[in-house]
Amino acid sequence: MTDPILDMPDGLPRLRAVMARLRDPERGCPWDLEQDFATIAPYTIEEAYEVADAIERDAMDELRGELGDLLFQSVYHAQMAEERGAFDLDDVIATITAKMIDRHPHVFGEQSRDKSAAQQSADWEAVKAAERGRAGTLDGVALGLPALLRAEKLQKRAARVGFDWPDTAQVAAKIAEEAQELVEARETLDPARIEDEMGDMLFALANLARHLGIDPEAALRGTNTKFTRRFAHIEARLAERGRNPADSDLAEMDTLWDEAKRIEKG
Repeated sequence: MTDPILDMPDGLPRLRAVMARLRDPERGCPWDLEQDFATIAPYTIEEAYEVADAIERDAMDELRGELGDLLFQSVYHAQMAEERGAFDLDDVIATITAKMIDRHPHVFGEQSRDKSAAQQSADWEAVKAAERGRAGTLDGVALGLPALLRAEKLQKRAARVGFDWPDTAQVAAKIAEEAQELVEARETLDPARIEDEMGDMLFALANLARHLGIDPEAALRGTNTKFTRRFAHIEARLAERGRNPADSDLAEMDTLWDEAKRIEKG
């Protein structure tokens, strides 16, 4: 007998039926039945990054699949919540729909549609602040965010209430100060102090990126990609000589690194 799910038309109802079947105590998948919110959360984060990666590479065919994977994560969490009697996917959809309408009064309400993007962003943040009510300024910045991204969001929140350097020169001076403190910490050979000062340094760098209007996560992803590309050039050139990096030394590899930079610059 054919499984009725196989005859369903593609769409959200079919995806929900697939998810419910995977979690069915009698007919489901043993692995899926063992999962909970905590074990699935890392996969949710990973899928979000894979979406960002496909966008960065302008890989539209891959993006289609990655967006599906990310959608499935929402369906997965909603299914587990429904099993607990907490909420279901319809509740999730209704909540985000209402939120988007409430946060866009210039589109769905009577507010002017002539506001600038900057003013609309300010209004968006005001609505979010009202939703948080009497919570602290930094409350609600997710602990699970990548540390660099969370640093930027914490700084943005603090800046909204006036806790911010007025210009980039002072931020740059702070970085120089933190760099000196990191050097001094290294001389103590105290691992805890070195880690603390390194954190301060990274936090200050994230602050400078914010002042310059740069997404620090995107900037670092770009540098990671560049490093990977240039190191691949080193490996390829060494392979032409019948060797690999372990057979080389820093001077030779540094020369090949500079060669890769020259090629990239045309």
